[in-house]
Amino acid sequence: MHATLRNAPHERFLRGLATSPKGTALRVGAEAVSYEELHELALRRAGALLASPTGPPRAVGVLAAKGIEAYAGILATLYTGAAVVPLHPDFPAVRTRRMLQASRVSVVLADDAGLSALAETELDLPVVAPGRTGGADSRFRMLPAEAGPALDAPRPARADDLAYVLFTSGSTGRPKGVPISHGSLDHYFRLMDGRYDFAPDDVFSQATEVNFDCAMFDLFCAWGAGAAVHAVPAQAYLDLPAFIAERKMTVWFSTPSAVALTRRRGGLRPDSMPTLRWSFFAGEALLCSDTDDWQAAAPGSAVENLYGPTELTITITGHRWSSELSPKQSVNGIVPIGTVHEGHDHLLLSEDGKASGKEGELCVTGPQMMAGYLNPADDAARFIDHSGRRWYRTGDRVRRLDNGELAYCGRLDAQVQVQGWRVELAEVDDAIRACDGVIDAATVTRPAGSGVELVVYYTGVPASPDVLARQLRQVLPSGLLPRQYHHLDAFPLNANRKVDRRKLAEQAAKG
Repeated sequence: MHATLRNAPHERFLRGLATSPKGTALRVGAEAVSYEELHELALRRAGALLASPTGPPRAVGVLAAKGIEAYAGILATLYTGAAVVPLHPDFPAVRTRRMLQASRVSVVLADDAGLSALAETELDLPVVAPGRTGGADSRFRMLPAEAGPALDAPRPARADDLAYVLFTSGSTGRPKGVPISHGSLDHYFRLMDGRYDFAPDDVFSQATEVNFDCAMFDLFCAWGAGAAVHAVPAQAYLDLPAFIAERKMTVWFSTPSAVALTRRRGGLRPDSMPTLRWSFFAGEALLCSDTDDWQAAAPGSAVENLYGPTELTITITGHRWSSELSPKQSVNGIVPIGTVHEGHDHLLLSEDGKASGKEGELCVTGPQMMAGYLNPADDAARFIDHSGRRWYRTGDRVRRLDNGELAYCGRLDAQVQVQGWRVELAEVDDAIRACDGVIDAATVTRPAGSGVELVVYYTGVPASPDVLARQLRQVLPSGLLPRQYHHLDAFPLNANRKVDRRKLAEQAAKG
């Protein structure tokens, strides 16, 4: 017998079901479903997944746009005891195929957009497609949405069972699979419950795509409290204060890019978002100037900068903004990332591989650390043994402040955050080299709003930006497409005869 993990994701939904059975669990557009309705739907979808001819799944691909079925599919997969693999229908077919194969998905739950995406992968997988409205079913091994009897009750999860698998950018062009266990999530959500006072009358935003791990914060923090989750459509940013007011939203979570977007639309007026009581930002460096403006627009909101790579389960640190103190503690105008979560140890690793008391690469060990990547070959670059323990190397340089908190100083390598997406610049280089006529490529970043954007320099045959972008869309998500392309006869070299990326970045910054 195994003890129930009270804070495993689907156990949190069951807690919300007991607290608010008739209350709204989820709203997407004008459609809302109660906890009871979403629970029953998930049990039916779980029954269909378990009826797959390949047997009970160990991993289920949820390939659907942000709709009721996508969220129900996540919950249904957890109910079966399988790992969720959230996928984006707009991703290139090559990338989706690699992710499905790497995670060993044996059945897919899809909507119409997901079916179209799956067809392009040319994989032969059983598919559950509720509400199927178009396309030729002969392309797939279709399973009726009611293929099997509804599951009587969700299956319990053990600490070492996988809850979900997400993918981050890989330097070889192959996405890296990050498996997160129920035990890691159980620890994480226990800490979240202790830190925040979420309640049944809260209304949470769900601004990210479901294949971004911050979505798990939105869903299971809300559902653990019996609160409502509202998906945020792209058009909401045309007048975000109006959307927040209309939904009576109390909890906001997004990447910092949303601040600049809201500002450009004139939405950061003082007291323009009075209903918010919590505001969270993660996924990119959060600027003090942006935070100050957001705080003025949401004066009743506690604003927090959350930090954490996917490999450390959603977020691993947090800093609560103080208009008086935080700017004084910032480095390069970036809000501090705070302290590492309870139950974890961390060290700052200097360039010579020794522990530093003041500044270095942040390394973390503890219950939120994943056991390893899906492909063990990816582990060597990210894990180290130090003082007899295994640590995850974040690749981020941080500074220890006088109050013990950590301040973000930048990346140690060529991995960057673009609109919340982590990307290895080497992956973009690799994709561009595959374009017709390109010999070599060097991708750099330049400031753009509160984040960065990609600029490419390449050698070979000159090509129009449209031609290059069209080819890149076949292998890169749209959010990672470079903004500019510059042809060079040869790259500038530094004293070590390496491509002088610093010089290229300086050129890119000039426009």
